[in-house]
Amino acid sequence: MTEMEDHDDLMKRIEVRVDPKQQPMRIDKFLLDRTEKISRNKIQNGISSGAITVNGEQIKSNYKVRPLDLIVLLAPRNPNVELHVRGEDIALDIVYEDADLMVINKPAGMVVHPGIGNHSGTLVNALIHHMGNDTLPIKEGNRMDRPGIVHRIDKDTTGLMVVAKTDYAMTHLAKQFYDHTVEREYHALVWGSPDPEDGTVDLHIGRHQRYRLMQDVYPEGDHGKHAITHYRTIQSYYYVTLIACNLETGRTHQIRAHMKAIGHPLFQDERYGGNQIRKGTVYSKYKQFVQNCFLLLKRQALHAAVLGFEHPTSGERMRFQSDMPDDMKDVIAKWEHYVRYNPSA
Repeated sequence: MTEMEDHDDLMKRIEVRVDPKQQPMRIDKFLLDRTEKISRNKIQNGISSGAITVNGEQIKSNYKVRPLDLIVLLAPRNPNVELHVRGEDIALDIVYEDADLMVINKPAGMVVHPGIGNHSGTLVNALIHHMGNDTLPIKEGNRMDRPGIVHRIDKDTTGLMVVAKTDYAMTHLAKQFYDHTVEREYHALVWGSPDPEDGTVDLHIGRHQRYRLMQDVYPEGDHGKHAITHYRTIQSYYYVTLIACNLETGRTHQIRAHMKAIGHPLFQDERYGGNQIRKGTVYSKYKQFVQNCFLLLKRQALHAAVLGFEHPTSGERMRFQSDMPDDMKDVIAKWEHYVRYNPSA
């Protein structure tokens, strides 16, 4: 049995090559004997959702393994810590909810799951209170402090997230993220004007070698993981530009690191240099205007605006949109007013 690096941060790829002398055996029993921390129910969910394949093909739950079969499992990454997380009465902006999943609109400042320095006040604390801890699924092998969490967005990024309410929904949705079939569009305000106006950033992303809280790009692909961001210009305000970013991959800080790499960091992104004037004049009036914008928007200008996926049970293609939050709207309105009345500034 071998493990291989995935193309996303959600899951790992496990390969199992069946022994040449193996007698026919149902695949669930075969895998139960050869994998750790995975239940028969999880195996059945993996087969149903397509997260477990044999020789590159989807199978039925009663499939019997044969000699030299290549079984591939897409499994959540193993835990490194477990915490006891309590529910907290925190308001949730629920966009959609049914028996299988929820779509929520996350506000700025909310951490998705507990961790060092964030033991309470997280989205998970709110979900446990809303649903009850016993009803939210934990991905097999996943941390116990992350019930229902299929994917994440940064603390100070706003917008849409999908949350699983059943084991099957968890497996099915995680597989969609792994296969890059989930539609994710972010709206961002960046410094300057990207050239070309619409383009693709294809640069590996990995942890910064000096600053552990940052990600960095590796153009030669010698470090990090493959990452692709497609962007298009929505509106240019000369000094800054509103863009839409569509993700093929889901790396940590992907948009923030990619836009910095091409010289257009996100406006007010302190970690990636966007909290300084990157384009503009030397006039004090302009500097004061930018500082006023920074006071109005106290985070990176990034919003998860569109989320689309296949419903795990019905198979229906679902698509949700979220309006830009007021702090981004207000700053964009200020820039629009500034360039209109200060064309030579």
